[in-house]
Amino acid sequence: MKYQNTTDKFQTILQSAERLATSVSADAMIVLAERPINWERLETQVSEHRLIVGVESKEEFANASAMTNSAPVKIDVVLLSLPNKPVFERLTQFLLECVAEEILPPGSRVIALYSGFEADTIDSFSIINLGEHLERLTARDLKNLETKVPLESLKVVVDLATEIGSEGREGKPVGTLFVIGDHRKVLQHSRPAGFDCVKGYNRKERNLFDRRVREPVKEIAQLDGAFVVSAAGIVESCCRYIDAPTTGISLAKGLGSRHWAAAAISKVTKAISVSVSESSGSVRIFQNGEMVLRIEPFRRRPMKWKEFEYEPPATSE
Repeated sequence: MKYQNTTDKFQTILQSAERLATSVSADAMIVLAERPINWERLETQVSEHRLIVGVESKEEFANASAMTNSAPVKIDVVLLSLPNKPVFERLTQFLLECVAEEILPPGSRVIALYSGFEADTIDSFSIINLGEHLERLTARDLKNLETKVPLESLKVVVDLATEIGSEGREGKPVGTLFVIGDHRKVLQHSRPAGFDCVKGYNRKERNLFDRRVREPVKEIAQLDGAFVVSAAGIVESCCRYIDAPTTGISLAKGLGSRHWAAAAISKVTKAISVSVSESSGSVRIFQNGEMVLRIEPFRRRPMKWKEFEYEPPATSE
């Protein structure tokens, strides 16, 4: 078997990447593996920098779990699932998985090694600042969605969802769901789950393009139910229970009822669903019954300060 890391070219690229990692104070190096890795040899090839390897087969992932730990640096392995996609998309998923699994913090700087020109051969490396890279992702990927919802409206909802996922509320995580576009049909496939906090307000007071509106929405997000948003960015209703069939929908294990509802309503309408996971803060976007984009929170939730415990010293009489 011809291994990825047994060629002189790979060794040269790796050494050059390590020098660059030192000069820019990188937090780690990541390798997007194109072929099987000789794990025991890889441990002897890296020196002072942390290494993260992305593999695209469960067999290779299992082989990695059996590697020895004698290297001076820790080697992490991430299982990817986009074998036939362009390098940029695979690198993006790699970085998202690293953040989601808390292998890397969102603001890390990494040196990425990948096949830029020749298939199955590591021949390129780049400096990637995760914060900048992941933030640029959103607008560009949203443009790729084929929807009648204006990009500006979709982006303001996604940005709001990302803020809720990363900040929470009063130190506590918050999960919620936004359904944007085709709002009349969405209302037909939903029913009130509680008190509708936006009922009776004029359009200006329900417009998400206004920061003064978005802040109260973060408070309402703590309540059960979904926000129904028009294509113009107007909150038409909130605290709605989605009542759409889940027939023919398949989601990854671990996703709860909020994500199933998001997928279901996006399948029976032309709306885009944006869900915020309470457990991780991850934002998932659904269209036509499928998850089309996942965004990880870029900032850590605010620290919740505890009361300072103080007992005054006893006074001498």
